Amino acid sequence: MDHHLGYKKHSVEGNNSGNSRNGYSQKTIQTRLGKTELKIPRDRNAEFEPQIIKKYETTSNQLEDQIIAMYAKGMSTRDIEAHMLDIYGIDVSPTMVSKITDKIMPMVSEWQSRPLDRVYPITFLNAVHFKVRQENRIINKAAYSVLGINMDGQEDILGIWIGESESASFWLGVCNDLKNRGVEDILIACKDGLSGFSEAINSVFPQTEIQLCIIHQIRNSLKYVSYKDRKELIADLKQVYQALTIEEAELAFEIFKEKWDKKHPITIRSWENNWVELTAYFKYPYAMRKIIYTTNIIEGYHRQLRKVTKTKTAYPTDDALRKIIYLATVEAAKKWTVPIRNWKECASQIGIYFADRLKAELAI
Repeated sequence: MDHHLGYKKHSVEGNNSGNSRNGYSQKTIQTRLGKTELKIPRDRNAEFEPQIIKKYETTSNQLEDQIIAMYAKGMSTRDIEAHMLDIYGIDVSPTMVSKITDKIMPMVSEWQSRPLDRVYPITFLNAVHFKVRQENRIINKAAYSVLGINMDGQEDILGIWIGESESASFWLGVCNDLKNRGVEDILIACKDGLSGFSEAINSVFPQTEIQLCIIHQIRNSLKYVSYKDRKELIADLKQVYQALTIEEAELAFEIFKEKWDKKHPITIRSWENNWVELTAYFKYPYAMRKIIYTTNIIEGYHRQLRKVTKTKTAYPTDDALRKIIYLATVEAAKKWTVPIRNWKECASQIGIYFADRLKAELAI
């Protein structure tokens, strides 16, 4: 109040200043030690804003931090209510929990729009699905995430976009968002079977090379293969994707095709249609191949999301889903303190393969 008015209590400097103290108002707040009564000073012009516990707040910052931490671990609002009552004897309603966690939404928006690096050598794209309530019904929505590996080999989630269906126009919006936030080039983009992504990224980052996840391709291939043929077919496929060179892979695929085309034509057509994106990794040395031939890195991140979200059957709004994903992402990122394995070897090879596109970074 001294700072707000510009003079201390009973000081003559306040005479004829246009504003003065006007007693106190009573307020009860919830803390982790129970209920506490506060006397909030007032001024005659009703302009004073308390700084530690804001107007209309009924919980302490410490209690709010605890509630947000529990929410970030995947506890439901009902579980948090029961926990606070059992441990501290405090009645915290689900509505209050929602209001407290809503306070992180500005942080979510700031994080989603933060500036990004100029170049990302490798990015991984994938989606994880959730049930969200919309117009009094439960629908499936996907959280599409982009994980980037920067020039130092550090992992970073570049953003998360929630949508009902993927399409070229949807991915075009994602790519344009990345570009507007400072990304000028992506060297290699690794994805699973995301429809419409290749067309979108080629229009925004035309030089980006796309690698389709081999593991996803194998899983999709096995959907159409009988159980008795699976072991033999996988052994033959290994000759293709574990080949040393693209020429060796093409020869192995021709042998594979002659053997299985009549019995499993859908599998053959799938590999033929995606051949260019499936074999992009053959031009790189083994250390780089091991990183980009599968989307395991981003799937590991999604497994951490699942640990947090598995207790929730459905989310009431998109914002509720964004909150929990953001908090889980912040928690997961705490473990990303060192570069990915064998990055120094990969970085030197990337510097040679993409020297023209990395002039600014290599000059530093």
